[in-house]
Amino acid sequence: MIMRSLPFIPFATLFACLISATAQADTMRCGSALVSLGDRPFEVERKCGAPVHRDPIGYTLGSYDRREYMIEEWVYGPSNGMLSILRFEGNRLTAIERRRER
Repeated sequence: MIMRSLPFIPFATLFACLISATAQADTMRCGSALVSLGDRPFEVERKCGAPVHRDPIGYTLGSYDRREYMIEEWVYGPSNGMLSILRFEGNRLTAIERRRER
């Protein structure tokens, strides 16, 4: 019984790793252009067009200068059933999340 269940453990681990690996990304393709972490909002909008939705999240304090920076999320898609959620903090792209549309 134990020997029979062992082959399924690596498959489950691999599946969990694949799901978590697709959740966050460092780049996103918009047609032939590539958007990367650190890009500014005007660069992203020039490459990808206007987002479907813009959501102001709040503010964060800068780690060096103690100023407040706006946090905003932009949503693109759905594309092939996936939404792309871009997070901007202080006029820089800080996170790209891909999520299956519900």
